[in-house]
Amino acid sequence: MDRRERAERILDVAADLLLRWGYQKVTVDDVAERAGVGKGTVYLHWKSRQDLFHSVFRRELAAASDELVAAVRADPRTVLLHELTRVNFESVNRRPLLRALTRADPSVLGKLARERAESRHDEALAGYFRLLTEHGLVRDDLPFDDLRYAWHATLEGFSLFPPHPGAADLLAATVRGAFEPAGEPDPALLAELAPRAAELLTEIGNEHRTFYDGGNP
Repeated sequence: MDRRERAERILDVAADLLLRWGYQKVTVDDVAERAGVGKGTVYLHWKSRQDLFHSVFRRELAAASDELVAAVRADPRTVLLHELTRVNFESVNRRPLLRALTRADPSVLGKLARERAESRHDEALAGYFRLLTEHGLVRDDLPFDDLRYAWHATLEGFSLFPPHPGAADLLAATVRGAFEPAGEPDPALLAELAPRAAELLTEIGNEHRTFYDGGNP
C-alpha cells in the first residue's frame, strides 16, 4: 500500500467512526487500529487528531465540488444559480458528514462545530457569482454582497430544516424566483459560460484537495 492509498484508508476509517461515534469519542488509536496501521503512522500523515478530522471534511467537500463540476460539464443549464443550488443541495444531502457540517451537528462534530465556518467555501464562490452578475443571469438590483448573503441564507434555511419531500425542487424554485431575472436565458450563452464556471468550481475542489491529498494537510 503506497502513501496515498494508506492515507485514503485512514480517512475512510476516520469518516466511518466519526459518523458512528462522534468527534468527542473517536481517538487516533481507534482510527489506527481499524485502519491496520500504527498510531505513529497516522501522525506521519497528520500532525494532530484535529488535522485528521479536518482532512476528512475537506475530502468530502472536494468530492461534492467535483459533482458540481461534472454536472456543469454534462448540462450547461447547471450554470444557472437555481440549477447549481439544486445539485449542491442534493450532493450535500447524500453525504452524511456534509449534512452534519451544514447543520453544525454537535453529536458528530463536537468542538469542530465551532470551526465549521472555516471549512466552508463561501468566498471561493465569489468568482462564480461575479460570472453570473456580469452576464445578467442574476438580479441586478441588489449589491453583490447582499445578493450572496441572501442566497446563502436561503440555502442555509433549507439545509437546517428537517428533510422534506421535493425539498431540492422547492429550493431551486425559490432561488429562481428570488434571485434570477424573468425569462429564459440564451442557451448559447450558457454553453459559452459552462467551461468558465466548471473551472471556477474545480478551483474550489482543488483548494480542499490540496489540504488533505496524500495525507499532507
